Amino acid sequence: MAPRSSPRPPLVALKDVRLQDGPRPLFDGVDLALEPRTRSCLVGRNGAGKSTLMKVVMGLIEPDSGTRSMQAGVRFAYVPQEPLIAGDTLLDYASSGEAEPWTAEAWLTTFGMDPQKSTKGLSGGEIRRAALAKAFAEEPDLLLLDEPTNHMDILAIELLEKEIIDARCATLIVSHDRAFLNRVTQSCHWLEGRRVRTLNKGFDAFDEWAAKVTEEEAESLRRLNKAIERETYTFYRSITAQRTRNEGRARALEAMRADRAERVKDLPRDLQLGVDSGTTSGKLVADLKGISQRFGDRTVIKPFTSRIIRGDRLAIVGPNGAGKTTLVKIMLGELTPTEGTVKLGANLEPVYLDQSREGLRSDMTLWDALTPGGGDSILVRGVSKHVAAYAKDFLFSEAQLRQPISTLSGGERNRLLLARALAKPANMLVLDEPTNDLDMDTLDKLEELLESYDGTLILVSHDRDFVDRLATSTIGMNGRGDIVETPGGWTDFIRQNPGFLSASASSGGGSSRSDGAVATSQPGAASAGSSRPASAAPPSASPAGEAAARTKPGKLSFKDTHRLKELDALIQELPATIAGHEASLADVNFYSRDPSGFASTMKALEAAQSKLAAAEEEWLELEAKREALAG
Repeated sequence: MAPRSSPRPPLVALKDVRLQDGPRPLFDGVDLALEPRTRSCLVGRNGAGKSTLMKVVMGLIEPDSGTRSMQAGVRFAYVPQEPLIAGDTLLDYASSGEAEPWTAEAWLTTFGMDPQKSTKGLSGGEIRRAALAKAFAEEPDLLLLDEPTNHMDILAIELLEKEIIDARCATLIVSHDRAFLNRVTQSCHWLEGRRVRTLNKGFDAFDEWAAKVTEEEAESLRRLNKAIERETYTFYRSITAQRTRNEGRARALEAMRADRAERVKDLPRDLQLGVDSGTTSGKLVADLKGISQRFGDRTVIKPFTSRIIRGDRLAIVGPNGAGKTTLVKIMLGELTPTEGTVKLGANLEPVYLDQSREGLRSDMTLWDALTPGGGDSILVRGVSKHVAAYAKDFLFSEAQLRQPISTLSGGERNRLLLARALAKPANMLVLDEPTNDLDMDTLDKLEELLESYDGTLILVSHDRDFVDRLATSTIGMNGRGDIVETPGGWTDFIRQNPGFLSASASSGGGSSRSDGAVATSQPGAASAGSSRPASAAPPSASPAGEAAARTKPGKLSFKDTHRLKELDALIQELPATIAGHEASLADVNFYSRDPSGFASTMKALEAAQSKLAAAEEEWLELEAKREALAG
């Protein structure tokens, strides 16, 4: 977005604001001005104080020093990271502040919420939409949103983008969602090193600008180090010179060293992420044939066929409640579909990062969460590591280890989940909304890790930028049971399936996937790779085409069918044989007791592994042939 042509008197301005938080200041001379009708973002690392700074802007927290000024009569509306919904109905809640009941009702409807719905038992996405409806209904001059896209599905995020762009109020947004910030922002405030720097451009210009600022500060620190080296050398060379001159040099040198110490303290610590893909899985990870899923009268998944191959990076997108988690559980073999079959590959070692943060009780400590079996060490990718050292890799201080999880921020809890998940070897990572509450630095580190990961990745996410960067294939679920799979990320999916996820889209068919091609599995659907909608009538076939269709074989030969059955049996039997050999070799005394037996078992293991790999390759070829013949 283009920069604004001229500044306007700010609604709220902070000047030289300082705030102490423990032994070190949280803010040390913050300047910030928020202009009318300007859409701004506030970005920074987790723990930098973004949420606290928002409260200082609103006057909810008094700074230790500095000034806060504001125009008379400015009205604020604030949506925190974890909104508290009170009242009997959503209408009671939304009209409990400055909003008139009819305005609150209209905004609840806009955000897809029933005004008479009870406030009890709401999902994370419903809580967020209700809080946003309340904030917009209050018609503020300044709207402050803290991680507004968390737990929101893509359709709700796109609706929020439209409402923010159309709003007459100014906005200040804390968010990790790059696609969202690219769309809505006109200026950026960067909280780093206890101060705020401002860029009068949208977030799409932020990364390049921030990189230049970082380079300049690194160069400044390098020059300071050189100056300290020169001054230290000169000081000790002139130790016999006049005392007053030496005292002056000593004070100057001490001030330079103190400046360097402060700068180094403010340098962000790097998150140390690692992942071990463990034992190589079979080439086939999962083969889904004609699966469907119903719960009572509701069809969650219409007949759907797909195949996941080792190394695939598969994203699953769609509205909340569309059945994404259900599909993941079917893929993992945790849930049996109502219809159809699921074949899982050999040697799968999946790790599932659940968005519900299951297994994290609020009363347990961080130490307890990392060492569920007790003790003071954790097995990290096969190597024992002290829990404090491992926690430090994920930016937790030693003091935090004994604190209850309830005191951790949302970002810290998500980092804790990552720490637990990435400690285990996994040749298949299943990440369900991994980006919630994470800052951009952590997201960048996670993306780098997943880009280099050589296992299979299944990613459930509403973060469009994250999906675009990582996915090689995207499955879309529209909440009506329809499924479409498209090669590429979010942008590719939307380009090839316009309107599929919208609430008004007509119901289409499920889809099959083979080597990235999209094909619907409903009667009358388009063939693989076609962009024609499933509901379109096929063109009239020519007589020659009809003749060719009548003579085309419709199934495998007897020999291939028999071989396919043999391969099915082998793929089922060989993993048990491999596991038996591995169990024998795990005996630490096996080699010393029987060297020749150890060697023969090693050869048998390698032979079984090679046989399994070859069987899977041949099975995949015959399956592709069978599908092609079936048309």
